[in-house]
Amino acid sequence: MRARIAAGLGLALLTGAAGAASPRGREPPACRSRIAGQDRIEAVAARGELVLASGRRARLDGLRWPDEAASAEAARAWLAGFAGRPLATREAPEPDRWGRITLDAATLDEEPVDLAGGLVAAGLVQVDAGEGDSLCRSGLLALEDAARRAGRGLWAAGPPVPTDEVARLSALVGRFVVVEGRVRNVGERPRRTYLNFAPFGTDGVTVTVSKRTWRIMLERGFSSVALRGRRVRARGIVELWRGPTLDIGAAEMIELLDEEQAQRR
Repeated sequence: MRARIAAGLGLALLTGAAGAASPRGREPPACRSRIAGQDRIEAVAARGELVLASGRRARLDGLRWPDEAASAEAARAWLAGFAGRPLATREAPEPDRWGRITLDAATLDEEPVDLAGGLVAAGLVQVDAGEGDSLCRSGLLALEDAARRAGRGLWAAGPPVPTDEVARLSALVGRFVVVEGRVRNVGERPRRTYLNFAPFGTDGVTVTVSKRTWRIMLERGFSSVALRGRRVRARGIVELWRGPTLDIGAAEMIELLDEEQAQRR
C-alpha cells in the first residue's frame, strides 16, 4: 500500500510539473504519449546517462549536461546518490537514436524527489530541449531562474552571456550557451526566421528559428512586431554564420525577459 501511495505521489509530481509547463495548461502533443512506469537506477555514466535495473539505458528529459569535467562530475555524483532507490517514471514511448529511453523520474519516497528538477534547482545542469521540438518540462525554466538568481552551481560563474559580447560568443563555437539581449529586428523568410541582436551592417548575434517552431511561436503571440525591441533570453549551440548564431528548435528556448520582470514586480 505504501509503495502504491508513493508511486502515485511520484507520478502526480511529474504529471503536475509537465502540465504546468505548457501555456494555458496545454501539454505539447509530442509530450502527451508519455507512459507511466517504475524502475531503479543501477549506475550513472559520466554524461548523465542512466543504467536502469530493467537493463535499459535512459536519459532525463529537458536537461543539458555540463561540458566542463568538474561540473559534469558534480551533476553525475548528485544523481548517483539516488542509485538503488525505486523511481516512478514518465517515459517517451520510443527510444532516441542512441537507443536510450527519454524519461522524467521521481523517487518513490513519502516526499518524492524530482530528479531533473533537483539537478536544475541546484544549478548543476541547464535546461535544454535538445533535438526535440518541444520542451515537455518547461516548468524547469522557473527552477533554473531561481538557481541563476541565487548564483547556485553553474550560475556561480555569472549570468547568461550578453548578446553584444560577440568576441566571447565567437570563442564558444560548438558549446551550449544561454544568452540575453534585445532583439533589434526580425527577418521572416520562407524556411527560417532570423532574430538579429545588432543593427544592420554591424556584427552581432543571430537566433534562427525553424519554420515549424516559428509557427508555434506565432500561435503564442511571438510575432515579429511583438519581438522587435524586446529583451529575450535564448539558448542553444553556438555556430558561426556571419557572426555567432544559435539555432532554436523548440519555442520554449526563447523567453521574454520584459514579461518575466513585470511578473516579479
